[in-house]
Amino acid sequence: MTELRTLKVALLGCGNVGAQVARILIDDADALAARTGARLELSGIAVRNLDAERDVELPQELFTADAETLVKDADVVIELMGGIEPARTLILTAMRHGSCVVTGNKALLAQDGPTLYEEADKAGVQLSYEAAVAGAIPILRPIRDSLSGDRITRVLGIVNGTTNFILDQMDSTGAQFADALAEAQRLGYAEADPTADVEGYDAAAKAAILASLSFHTRFALEDVSCEGITAVSAADIAAAKEAGFVIKLLAIAEKLTDEDGKTGVSVRVHPTLLPREHPLAAVRGAFNAVFIEAENAGELMFYGQGAGGTPTASAVLGDLVSAARRIVLGGPGRTETTTGHVPALPIDASITSYYIGLDVADQPGVLARIAQLFAEHGVSIEIMRQTIHRDADSNVESAELRIVTHRARESALAATVKAVKGLDVINSVTSVLRVEGV
Repeated sequence: MTELRTLKVALLGCGNVGAQVARILIDDADALAARTGARLELSGIAVRNLDAERDVELPQELFTADAETLVKDADVVIELMGGIEPARTLILTAMRHGSCVVTGNKALLAQDGPTLYEEADKAGVQLSYEAAVAGAIPILRPIRDSLSGDRITRVLGIVNGTTNFILDQMDSTGAQFADALAEAQRLGYAEADPTADVEGYDAAAKAAILASLSFHTRFALEDVSCEGITAVSAADIAAAKEAGFVIKLLAIAEKLTDEDGKTGVSVRVHPTLLPREHPLAAVRGAFNAVFIEAENAGELMFYGQGAGGTPTASAVLGDLVSAARRIVLGGPGRTETTTGHVPALPIDASITSYYIGLDVADQPGVLARIAQLFAEHGVSIEIMRQTIHRDADSNVESAELRIVTHRARESALAATVKAVKGLDVINSVTSVLRVEGV
């Protein structure tokens, strides 16, 4: 029997995901060797604190604080440190020494992906990052490989498990945002500082990666319009539920034509109303899903666990096996799939619907004035619901209006809301959310 060659695998970071990757490499060594045609030897684990307690028991001799020496002597480097530096420098060092790289670092890819892709091409090595988007869900390889002969027109994704859990709690229990966030933190779904999740930054980084692969153009974080979920109230959730909708934080990338006839791609992240019959509406808890529309394949949905040590480790190992096979068989590393430049369009160019909550004076002619203003801006109303409220102290009646528009250009919808705020019969605009899937 032919002796298998050995490939050295360096691991940078041993947090929740890194520890599970190390465990699988050790426990499943024989199975991985059979799949790759080579022994995958975990040559070392670079960590900041050698004495830190870890959830997985691993050989102490594997740990080192000298990440630079470790990556220079590896065939494949797995980067799970997160952050921009020193991860960026270590990845570049690894590739310049001929190592393939597997990373789950969405922030680095969204901020400085082009530099990493160019260095990988120059060095002839493979750069893989399936774990950077949607945890265990195999979504990047299907976009890059399975749909490479098709034209993707639109991608909608629930790509942040923390916000999906929070919104699902608010929808199913009626909880306020703060209470749902506290529950997410108690269960370990949300960090002590949840800003990156609840403000949409995490989803925006993933949206940039999805858009880059789907439309064969480099999109960076600054190309993504981003809005988080902190302003979504229990009243918004309840009103959406009454109207047959559910609110999700969606990452959306779509090809469209702006008012000047220029074709480009709009990439955006924001709270969105979805009809309850839409496939993404059924995604509960901390799960993720990505919904793709393509010219020939039609509609596709990928669903699964979007976070967690073991699920995300599955995606990392898939990339590792792919890189190891390439090394064993020879040939160039997989290159970036950009084929041209499609401009990033601002959110104003997108076509969507608005859900608008208004507190208005309860007097004759109010509805007519609002409808006329909408018509003047070229926006038509699909649904309008009115509820009368009486203030217990002043005995003054006011009306709450919930309006869902027909699809229109974002710029026209935003201008309509701005004009409505100027009407003397409007007490306040209580909420403005976008609607998709109708």
